[in-house]
Amino acid sequence: MIVEEMNILTTVFLRYDNQKIVYPNSLLGTKPIANYYRSPDMQDAIEFFVHIATPHEKITALKQRIISYVDNKKDHWHPSPMMVFRDMCGLNSVKIAMWPTHKMNHQDMGERFVRRGQLLEEIGRSCRELDIEYRLYPLNINVKSIPPAASPITSDRIPLSWTQQRNA
Repeated sequence: MIVEEMNILTTVFLRYDNQKIVYPNSLLGTKPIANYYRSPDMQDAIEFFVHIATPHEKITALKQRIISYVDNKKDHWHPSPMMVFRDMCGLNSVKIAMWPTHKMNHQDMGERFVRRGQLLEEIGRSCRELDIEYRLYPLNINVKSIPPAASPITSDRIPLSWTQQRNA
């Protein structure tokens, strides 16, 4: 929310959809307030999963492509974003996290999400080109009983009027 107007007793905020919201200053005095306008260049967090069986060479190539993409966008990003293996989930996937730093603060959320979206598109494109994918293990489905094929399936839930029409 953006501060629209400050008065002695109240402050008027403008929400992302341009709705005006009035808060009493006595309430605002007890809340933390983030000031994007005065914040320095800010970071973003991007996390994605790769399959545990993905070869190390492919993951290294993916990291190099992402880092070179960020390094080539000098007007949008600071160079050399941090990329780490963050977690292992369910013994079939690895979470990779990256923290790129924008060359702006998050005051302009629209621009932030445009840049972030372009980076995500590049990550997806690189994964497809390197044939890196995330796949689930197949599920075992055990069917314990199947009705015999010769006997018709009957149900007690059919309305009585339907069975009378069939017998007539």
